[in-house]
Amino acid sequence: MCCVLYQLVITGIARVVMPHQAAGSLIYNSNHDVIGSELIGQSFTDPHYFQGRVSSVEYNANGSGSPNYAPSNPELIKRIEESVVTWQKQNPSVPVASLPVDLITNSGSGLDPDITPQAAAAQIPRISKLTGLSAEQLESIVSNNTTPAQLGIFGEPAVNVLKLNLAVQQLRAQS
Repeated sequence: MCCVLYQLVITGIARVVMPHQAAGSLIYNSNHDVIGSELIGQSFTDPHYFQGRVSSVEYNANGSGSPNYAPSNPELIKRIEESVVTWQKQNPSVPVASLPVDLITNSGSGLDPDITPQAAAAQIPRISKLTGLSAEQLESIVSNNTTPAQLGIFGEPAVNVLKLNLAVQQLRAQS
């Protein structure tokens, strides 16, 4: 009984103090339909949009995790090589040497919704070419959607891929 009461009290406090986060940090479209969460990544395969990290669990939040392969594991090497080939096909104007590592590696949970600003910037030439949006417009979207390290020292700057793609979608609709 104490455990249930404790959870109800903490949830109630969270709903008052941080209602957006307590409700799952959900993102809604203009029709007020849920389209995702700020906390869980989604698969974006359309080359017109920014793509996130590789997910071993296909962004299924029912079970998170990723294989703990050693760098010498043949399955990991094969997956990375395939990711690099896919990158080259989709982004022929960007050299492989400029491919940020977070676009070809898993996060620990397989659910990471964020990429580095460098990973977003590396995709700008492809998206600009396919959408007709200028590189400057896309750089502005990336900049506006980059969150700094927490308190300036914890973690790294990050870009939420869903928010980024919603901004691209909105800009495309205005064009």
